[in-house]
Amino acid sequence: MIASMLLASLIGPAAVANASPSRHVCECATPSIDRLQQWLASGEGTTVPATGSLLVREGGGYAAKVAFLKAEWHVVVVWLGNKFEAQANLSKSAGFWMTYSATDDLYVQLRPASHWSGGDKWLTKVPSTGGKIVKKFFSFAPDAWTTLPELGKPNYSFASALTEARGLVFVGKTPNKLDFRGLAIDGYQPPCL
Repeated sequence: MIASMLLASLIGPAAVANASPSRHVCECATPSIDRLQQWLASGEGTTVPATGSLLVREGGGYAAKVAFLKAEWHVVVVWLGNKFEAQANLSKSAGFWMTYSATDDLYVQLRPASHWSGGDKWLTKVPSTGGKIVKKFFSFAPDAWTTLPELGKPNYSFASALTEARGLVFVGKTPNKLDFRGLAIDGYQPPCL
């Protein structure tokens, strides 16, 4: 705490909010990545695996791995509260750090509990890493999120979606090989189930 206050006084509070989170996260007793236990292939689009959990043992922890196979929309879901009925208020969060690799660009949607279904969601681009593992910060600043005409425009604000976030949903329309190693949300710790 004292170190955080000293750091804030030296470099400013905005820089601290965007600093990389500590890796002292206590993982759940069952497979998880940054305490997120539900990484799911939805069955939408041709993926491997087609449905179910993406979590696989990787070294001393877990990774979430999936391949998008065709030129069609693919959908992968991460439930923020580790069950469908849960939601999180992320309105005070600066964003999230994600450690991942992707062979092509894709998007991540922020899906609120009240507007879960359908493609018309606020989203931000997740750039290709050329298959290399990278760590990148994704801001929750409203100007960092947009819509795609092909998927439709939501009839609710991005700010309201942050207050009732049920999940992050990864969508892509091209073949892609994805490997997620970390997803740490500023100011939010998922409950283990």
